Amino acid sequence: MPNLVELKSINKIYGEKSKFPTQVLFDINLEFPSGSFNSIIGQSGSGKSTLLNILGTLDNPSSGSVHINGIETSKLRKTTLAKLRNETIGFIFQFHYLLPEFSAFENVLMPYRIAKKPLTEEAINRANDLLDIVGLTKVKNNLAVNMSGGQQQRVAIARSLMNNPKLVLADEPTGNLDSDSTEQVYDLLRDINKRFQTTFIIITHDRHIAEKADRIIEIKDGKINLDIKKALN
Repeated sequence: MPNLVELKSINKIYGEKSKFPTQVLFDINLEFPSGSFNSIIGQSGSGKSTLLNILGTLDNPSSGSVHINGIETSKLRKTTLAKLRNETIGFIFQFHYLLPEFSAFENVLMPYRIAKKPLTEEAINRANDLLDIVGLTKVKNNLAVNMSGGQQQRVAIARSLMNNPKLVLADEPTGNLDSDSTEQVYDLLRDINKRFQTTFIIITHDRHIAEKADRIIEIKDGKINLDIKKALN
């Protein structure tokens, strides 16, 4: 499979111009094939969230390059980069960041509205289909604030898929959920991966969950400590 994402010699240093700069990533080289399901693990402060932010073009590396779908992101203008991010990457966070005064359906539509596209019947149908996939059709008109934590995270998953992204980045997506909800959410992510061939890169502190992925990358002290790829049947 061709690579959807490539990181080449990524370094990240905070406070580069200060007297005591802090380097958090050291010469990271990674490739993620299209349709793959990957997990990134590491202790707090290991650099894994910084890595995810760079993958998602939310932060820039101090040196090195990020290539998404064959495009080197550092060469893009801010508006072009924002467009690429909105159309190519979906985000799922530990804290779902739903807009509480909006319904589940309205929250799912938000990435589409951010792109300032006219609201079409096709877009409405896609939002409804995604809510059906995550099992929330019956509560799609409920305000986000009136939904359980597990339901809110399912809305966040559907929202991340609204623009049909090639890549979904998830940062501790089940960190606030109980064990049963955690299993359900990861089963759902895996189903979406297989159904749509969406590439997933998931940060988790839970090794049990990480082991469900086809690949486990461990970041330790800003470096790749392990990179284990499972044999695919």
